Amino acid sequence: MKALLVLSVAFVGCAVPTVLVWLLGRRVQMPASLLTVFLLAGWLTVSAGWFLSHRAQLALFPETSPCRGISGPSAVQYFPPDSFCRHTDGELRTVNGAHARILFWTAAAITVAMPLAAAYVGRRQKA
Repeated sequence: MKALLVLSVAFVGCAVPTVLVWLLGRRVQMPASLLTVFLLAGWLTVSAGWFLSHRAQLALFPETSPCRGISGPSAVQYFPPDSFCRHTDGELRTVNGAHARILFWTAAAITVAMPLAAAYVGRRQKA
């Protein structure tokens, strides 16, 4: 029963938005290649954002959390996504490196650029 619930949540949370975005993109005649890149970059942005903002959570990742062994509570920032540990001196320190944040911002920029590229291609084809 639990497996069915997990599959249902995965379907509603991932497959339905993907299909709806695909159908909407095809309706406005967005090229399939740009639409594919848009969907991949969008899901990479969502996944990287979730990972960056929840990495320090001891409740979610008790064995691998960077805050393990630190007495202070963790803190989360959802946009831009980041996780922090409060150390004994009271300072919040990030647990995510620069490379992870660069991955998120690159994926976010590609996600924003794809509809603009589709509009540009659409106007070039009409002219």
